[in-house]
Amino acid sequence: MTPSDGVTIRGSTLASPEARELIAALDAELSALYPEPGATHFRLDTSEVAEGQGAFLVATLDDKPIGCGAIRRIDERTGEIKRMYVRPAARGRGVGRDLLRALETEARALGLTRVALETGARQLEALALYQHAGFAPIPPFGEYVGSPTSVCMAKDL
Repeated sequence: MTPSDGVTIRGSTLASPEARELIAALDAELSALYPEPGATHFRLDTSEVAEGQGAFLVATLDDKPIGCGAIRRIDERTGEIKRMYVRPAARGRGVGRDLLRALETEARALGLTRVALETGARQLEALALYQHAGFAPIPPFGEYVGSPTSVCMAKDL
């Protein structure tokens, strides 16, 4: 997928150097936003984004990784968007919106009809992105039940 501003979005793996770099940057940002004891960065396993189960996408600009996101199947109908991240220097260009659309396309290709996600209550830009894309709040699900800073959302595809 090639968005109009020169950003390219393509499939990758969690084990790739670009994925490790982006996820480390995401985790560092989340640690700064949520420094309280017990705050967690929820996991994503390689098997969850294997072909037929999900996908991991990387956005690049001039061959440099600037963003990422994943979709994983959580049941026959529903997928979960995970590890959405855009480097601060690349924000405001629509990269997050393009990644989100590409992940929804991947979800449809997996035969999913609904996508859910979790984000943090302090991530106001992420909340705005998801609301603008048609996601609505839902009760916490799975590992997010009992997480005081989690906001869960979903939308039908």
